[in-house]
Parts: sequence; structure tokens; C-alpha cells
Amino acid sequence: MLVAAHYPIRFFLFSKKLSMSLKKKFILFGLGLLLLFVLYLAFNNWQLIPQPFKTYSALTGTDTTAAAVQYKKYCGGCHGMQMQKFVTYDWKFGKTKSAIFKAVKYGYLNDGMPAYEATFSDAEIYALSDYLLGGIEKAQNINTTATVSKGIFQTETVTIKTDTIASGMQVPWCIDFLPGGAMLVTDREGSLYKVDTDKKMYNITGVPKVVAKGQGGLLDVLLHPDFEKNHLVFLSYSKPKNEDASMATTAIMKATLEGNTLTGQQDIFVAQPYSSTRHHYGGRMVFGKDGCLYFSVGERGNEKQNPQTLTNDLGKIHRINTDGSIPADNPFVQVKYASPSIYCYGNRNPQGLALHPQTGELWENEHGPMGGDEINIIKPGKNYGWPVITYGINYNGTPITDKTALPGMEQPIHFWVPSIAPGALTFVKGNRYKGWEGNVLSGSLKFHNISRCTLNGNAIVYEETILKDAGRVREVKTGPDGYVYITVESPGYVLKLTPVE
Repeated sequence: MLVAAHYPIRFFLFSKKLSMSLKKKFILFGLGLLLLFVLYLAFNNWQLIPQPFKTYSALTGTDTTAAAVQYKKYCGGCHGMQMQKFVTYDWKFGKTKSAIFKAVKYGYLNDGMPAYEATFSDAEIYALSDYLLGGIEKAQNINTTATVSKGIFQTETVTIKTDTIASGMQVPWCIDFLPGGAMLVTDREGSLYKVDTDKKMYNITGVPKVVAKGQGGLLDVLLHPDFEKNHLVFLSYSKPKNEDASMATTAIMKATLEGNTLTGQQDIFVAQPYSSTRHHYGGRMVFGKDGCLYFSVGERGNEKQNPQTLTNDLGKIHRINTDGSIPADNPFVQVKYASPSIYCYGNRNPQGLALHPQTGELWENEHGPMGGDEINIIKPGKNYGWPVITYGINYNGTPITDKTALPGMEQPIHFWVPSIAPGALTFVKGNRYKGWEGNVLSGSLKFHNISRCTLNGNAIVYEETILKDAGRVREVKTGPDGYVYITVESPGYVLKLTPVE
């Protein structure tokens, strides 16, 4: 081959029939091809055949142990320590070893999947891919029903029995309580249910069209404080953009519940701008003592642009009137170019909102990155720092910032390292649970339990982990009867926590 190539090269270099300028162009062209070849080899770790097509031998015990450690550290917070979320995953990018390798190495940012190219070697990613495929098969055989229905959980101060109120959903995201003891339950897949006191479930029609992908779907449900008079219901959801189905945003709908049907549907808030990502919608709602509606909107995975600007709605807590109008005393109403509904900013992905039963202050929990989940007391006009300050790092292990505190930015009253991936947040009211009076409860999606925090004023002075292995706890809410109700995911259950005498 080299001999054959010798003659055309000699002709171009020494022929008197070709101009010197043409010879220079040929030489430069050849050098350019050589440079491209060197770059190609460097990009593929100096392998002539690209790494994704290489084959590796079966995992050794050491490989498996390392992959298990890496999965727990980097992946378990989002996908479940036992890979439960993968059981119902749609695998739109493929479920083969090569597809998983590509997803882990290069990521899919619009779906909230970061790239780990700088974190793992190719051999480590292949080992992790093998570990995932084996773990997913095992996860399909995990009997979540048995874990949930075993019923008895011992805590430091009281024994708890779980009573199943409803089942058969996929991701029951939120509950709220109807007069007379029934409840409304959202399933993130896009359904709204009424569960009667006899535990019969009824589908509610008239819900909005949702983008049920990633973390999106039908999210919170909240009754108007005067529901018995006006029958008004509020829903938060991921709203598709009419002219571009690839774009979605967080929206708040108001409707009237008539029997098992919603009527008079009206979007009273649509967060701007829309985004192509499928995560960090926020969506939690609560009514303040002032009668205003407070709700969260996540930064949609774009922390560099959204949470620290007042010109858009993302990465914020908002405050509006029940008709969608803006309260005159909102903190940024008079600020030029600011979105007038903003109540505070610098938030990542708030998942819990609740009013302190004594002070009426708004408490919030939110997802940090890897580490740095927070509980905050929300105050008007304040900046909660994301991503300028944080106690966490990126999912791939790289730093976000070297700052955990700066002037003009609020500190959390509590944070978790490692992350617990908090679900909803509630205060324990009344005295049904010995030793829990006034405590704050946060569900953990990552560790499948509940964090019970004891307060001294506004300081968290003690924390106990309760209901271990209960499942991915999404909703935690104290009902009007003083009992705590929770939801767990995939399969979905609504459970009542009953103290055992």
C-alpha cells in the first residue's frame, strides 16, 4: 500500500508541471488530514476503534464492588438505591449496554441526566452499565407491596402502623382533603382521583393536558380555603407549549369541582419562559394566612441563567391572588423588568411548602445538587443563593462553587449532606403522635424514609429517621383529623400513619 502511495506523492512533490502554490496546498491538506487523525485518536483514548464498540470481559468481583459504590454515590439519589425507578422507566434512548454507556458518558441534559465523561473512565462506565443491567432485573422482582403493607414501624417515641387508603397509581404526587373525610389525589401520569371514606376511588374528569415525561406531569392539588362555598380547586402541572410540543413549563390551573368533574378551567399562572428540559418544575402550592396563593417553580435545570435573575419566573417562589392577579405589596412589583409575581428567588427545585402552625411563616424544602438539600424559612424579596452559594456539588463530582455563604443571601436553617432528595414537608399538629408535637416531617425519595425534625424556635435541634424502607416518600401531609398521610411511588400508595397504643 505504501509503495502504491509513493508514486502519486512523488508526482505531486517533484513534478515540474504543477505550480509551487498547488504543491503547498497539497502539503497543507495532507497535514490537516494528519492532524484530524491525531485528534481522532486522542478523543478515543488512542484507540483506532472507538471505545463504545470495544468489548470487555465479564465483571470481576472488584469491578462489581466498585460499580456498586459508584452507583450509590452518584446515581442512587435520583434512580433509587435499589434501582426502583428503572422498573417503570421508558428507556427512550435504549436499554442495551452500549445505550447505557452513551447515556452515562455523554448525558442527556434536557432530561436532567448529566455527563460523567470527566468522572469515570470508559472501563468504569462499562462496569457500571453491567451493574445497572443486572440491578434492574433484580429491582423488577422487589416486592414493594410487602414492604409497605408489613405495617409496623418503631420510632423513638411511638410505634406506627401504616393503613392503606388507596393504591393502583403510579406516582401519587399530592393529596388534599375534602370536607367529610374524602381526599383528592394526583397521579403524576396525568390523572386526578377522589378517594371516599370507604376507600373507593373515582376518576375526576376535566384535568389539564400535561407533559408526563421526566419529572413533569400532574403535580399538586389544593382546595380553596372557602371550598365548601365555592368548590374551587387549584392544580399545578407541566404545561405543553401549543405551537411546540417539545417545550413545557409550570402552570397553575383553577377549576370548579362539580361531582367528579372539573369545570370552568382557567390557567391563572404560566411560568415564563418555556423550556425543553424535563425536570425541576417545582409545583408545590400552599395558601398563606393572607389568602394569597404561594407556589414554587424550579429553575428547570438551567442554574446559570434562571434563579438569579428577576426577569423570568424560574427558580422562584411566587405569590398571586386566587384570580391570578398580583398582590400590590409583592416585593418586586415596583422593580423595572422584574416578574411581579416573584416572592423570593435563588431557589433550585422547591418540593415542599407548609405554613408554621403558630407563626404562619412559610417553610420550604428543596432539592440541592449532590448534597445540599435544604429547609428554608421563606421571606419576601430574599435571595436564597442558588447556585452562587450551596452546600452541594455537581452530580458528576465537580464543584459548583467554593462559596457556602455570602452577604445578601439567605442561609438554610437545615441542610442535608448527603442529599435525601426531599419530597413534601409538613408540620405535625395536635397530640396524636407522642413526642412529635410541632415537629417538621420531610419525605425522602432517595432513602425511602421520613426525616422527623424537632424544633427549638426556628432551629432544628434533633433529627430522627423514621419509616425506614417505606418506599419513595413523595407526599407528607397532616390531615384535618390530625393524622399524617403519605404517598409512596412505583407502585403508588396513599398511606395513613396510625399510632399503635
